[in-house]
Amino acid sequence: MSQVVEYAHPSREYYPPGFRLRRGINWGAIGLLYASFYLCRYNFPLANEAISKEYGFSKTDMGWIITVVSLAYACGQITNGLLTDKLGGKRAMLIGAAGTIVLNIAFGVASFWGWFGLFLLIRGLDGYMQSFGAPGMIKMNTAWFHRKERGRFAGIFGFMINLGRFAANWLIPAVLVGTVLLGVISIPPQHWRWAFWLPAGVTTIVAVVMALLVKETPEAAGFNRPDPDEHFDANEPDPKLATVLNVILSNPAVWICALAYACTGAVRQGIDQWFPRYMTEVHGVDFKSAQFKTIAFLLPMVATLGSLASGYVSDLFFAGRRAPVAAILYGVETLIILAAAQVHGVNAAVVFLVLIAFTANSTHSIIGTAAAMDIGGRKMSGFASGCIDSFQYFGGALAGALLGSIVEKHWDNYFYFMAPFGVIGMLLMISLRWVPPSKPKVRDPDLATPGAAKTPADV
Repeated sequence: MSQVVEYAHPSREYYPPGFRLRRGINWGAIGLLYASFYLCRYNFPLANEAISKEYGFSKTDMGWIITVVSLAYACGQITNGLLTDKLGGKRAMLIGAAGTIVLNIAFGVASFWGWFGLFLLIRGLDGYMQSFGAPGMIKMNTAWFHRKERGRFAGIFGFMINLGRFAANWLIPAVLVGTVLLGVISIPPQHWRWAFWLPAGVTTIVAVVMALLVKETPEAAGFNRPDPDEHFDANEPDPKLATVLNVILSNPAVWICALAYACTGAVRQGIDQWFPRYMTEVHGVDFKSAQFKTIAFLLPMVATLGSLASGYVSDLFFAGRRAPVAAILYGVETLIILAAAQVHGVNAAVVFLVLIAFTANSTHSIIGTAAAMDIGGRKMSGFASGCIDSFQYFGGALAGALLGSIVEKHWDNYFYFMAPFGVIGMLLMISLRWVPPSKPKVRDPDLATPGAAKTPADV
């Protein structure tokens, strides 16, 4: 039976009894599944060098795998964002989970042949299937979180991503170089194929848990979650495809956020995909070294702190606006990257990689998650997030073959590759101040729904 609760004050949220607990269970299962997607994604950077050495692939070759994955993920975000708004977030995430499980197993099996084209194909398909994850997760959580909570939710979202990255940074090196489990069981070094098989097994378990525990919306769990900022009627029909396309694609805030997100992607993927090889080839550290263990721990930790801090700052000090915070972050990021290019030494490299990860992941969470939910609302958040997030991976594709060919010549160019993206991202976020609101080109009853699309000023 639905429960109704009224707001005593617009700045405070009141919920029916049991709502917060149920939302926590929901979000925990969704977040863990999305974290496992990252475990299946961030295994590749850690296996990059081993694959390259075994089959004689160049850095440019390995970069092409990164590029193809990024492009497949980007295109999938657009199509799968639309599908998610029709299928529902839960079903979309489970489709993506099934796909990445099968394809990670297949990538490990492909090691017995060692054909570059086969690796490229499998990993590209995996990129497409993983693109069901973000729209599905955002679709469900848009329904469970108010607009003024979404910056904080984006921070929690960042934590779940980085939980997957932390698991990858701990689990994959342990598998590749060997470890002692619980101080008793000695596990010898394994072939790199286990870096793909083990994450597939973890994702299988988490997907089953998510399928059993998660409810798509508060209404499906027996709650009515009123929102003073965003009208929603569960009985209203979903908007037509033409309406969704018109509302989202005609909104200049979508395109500005998307282009800025491409800048985030180029820097973020530049760090995430190449830092293991950068540390081993430039500074001579291996997976067992103290420096590598430090950076493997700190990268996801500071990324989490950046996501949480940026979300809370935008909610509490900027009334839910994301652009001012993002502009500051891009500016700071540029200065850090330029400083990193001037300073050498293994300890300096650890510090600067960690600082860049902090800024890049801060913009990642508030632009791709919070802003997408604000722009699309409950009815269109899947497509809004798909459009914006796709550009992160269009930008991230530049950190594949292009960056691979650059560092093939010399690693000194590594940081200089990233610096322009910080400047461009900052200018794009500042430009939102002068962009007029979009005006729908067609009249449709669906467009009258408050919260269906935000103006640039709202972002």
